[in-house]
Amino acid sequence: MGFALSDLQVTSSAFGQDAAIPTRHTGEGENRSPDLAWTGVPSGTRSLAVFCHDPDAPLISARGTYGFVHWVLYNIPPAVNRLPEGVSEYTAGHNDFGKLGYGGPLPPAGHGVHRYYFWVVALKQPPEFASDLTLWSFLEQAEPMVTAMNRLVGTFRRG
Repeated sequence: MGFALSDLQVTSSAFGQDAAIPTRHTGEGENRSPDLAWTGVPSGTRSLAVFCHDPDAPLISARGTYGFVHWVLYNIPPAVNRLPEGVSEYTAGHNDFGKLGYGGPLPPAGHGVHRYYFWVVALKQPPEFASDLTLWSFLEQAEPMVTAMNRLVGTFRRG
């Protein structure tokens, strides 16, 4: 299956679709991941993954990837339908800060509003992906196993 939006729905009590992400969830604040919840996971899902990507970041890698990855979290069991704020469970991948886990929005000063896509992906693969993957490595392995995906988009402008 290619990457296409599905009936899976993603929400957060911290911010709504296309709304500002509270400072506590950014690099200017407490740098804690926001809570996320989802519904509409298809039957047969064997694991879930969550990632956050800023396509507005002015970066292109030698591999042709673009933007900035803020969070990679995977090997989430299919019965899970929400992540609490500051979640520390499951398998954290490498973000573009060079660390494991969540790194909140922190666009370049004066760069304007950036959009942050918080994706939830349902997979027909059991939660057995190796630890410490980058987003691009994870997606390379997971793409043939995707059964559903959708996102919540938040915004942030550096003060």
